[in-house]
Amino acid sequence: QVQLVESGGGLVQPGGSLRLSCAASGRIGSVPAMGWYRQAPGKQRELVATITRSDTPTYADSVKGRFTISRDYAKNTVYLQMNSLKPEDTAVYYCNAQVIYISSRNYWGQGTQVTVSS
Repeated sequence: QVQLVESGGGLVQPGGSLRLSCAASGRIGSVPAMGWYRQAPGKQRELVATITRSDTPTYADSVKGRFTISRDYAKNTVYLQMNSLKPEDTAVYYCNAQVIYISSRNYWGQGTQVTVSS
């Protein structure tokens, strides 16, 4: 079994910054990709950013230029640096990891709330 533990959410004013972290632990052979998704009230979960083991990032158009995803491979941890936050960034942010241990499987974190409000 694999656990994803997220941290770093909270309340921030518009224009502010937050840094999310997500650490994977458990039965891990390799982690080809990790990423962040978010879900706002009344909306579907959407991709925010992903990063592969070759350090190739993908961003949603709505966060390009403001958010940066990165990984610490030794710690199986993924980060999301969020700058110039807007009220529309308010959502529960979920970590996702593709983990290979005998077979490939996707795992989700429990979610961390990010609220952007004055």
